[in-house]
Amino acid sequence: MFDKNATSRTPARPTAQRRGLERRKAILDAAEALLSEQGYEAATLKATGERAGIPVASMYHYFADRYQVDAELLQRHLGELDRLIGATLAEPRARTLRDAADIMIDLLLDYMRRHRSCTELWFAGRHATLDEMVRAFDEAQAERLWRHLIEQRLVPADTPLLALLLAFEVGTRLFDIAFRRSPEGDDATIDEARRLVTAYLETYASEVAR
Repeated sequence: MFDKNATSRTPARPTAQRRGLERRKAILDAAEALLSEQGYEAATLKATGERAGIPVASMYHYFADRYQVDAELLQRHLGELDRLIGATLAEPRARTLRDAADIMIDLLLDYMRRHRSCTELWFAGRHATLDEMVRAFDEAQAERLWRHLIEQRLVPADTPLLALLLAFEVGTRLFDIAFRRSPEGDDATIDEARRLVTAYLETYASEVAR
């Protein structure tokens, strides 16, 4: 009734689809490693293929060009940041608007310091696709934080969404400067970013929320 040799058979080879997914992951991991170790200019499609052990000609079966690799890698980071921000806002710790600004800045700064590949794509490697992805992310998180601040009564209900959109725009620009001045994010520039963004947002806060 039972096949005695069933457990000793050689496992079936991975399907073509599975092999494709494994190779895509190997390419993305190789590109991320190059970005982290050597920076944006080093992470060419050729170098990535060599790092992943995949011939350059075969690379085009998975990605049309390096910009597609960049976009998929950045999407990984944006997805993780979105999760982290969501978890932080779900358990509010800020008692003042200044606290809220510091928590958001610290979260982004810590993540970028731990993931150089993210900063290389976010700042050094910006092209049209990545620029649009970052802009969409900033706008979504600005609206998310705007709703959170209103719900927590850290800003009045009539605070315009534009205020948060501009705060994120300014913050992103100052982070850009900080990470161009230092791979770790220049502390002095980050401190100025805190002062500028917080002072601006506090013009909308009530005295008790400051």
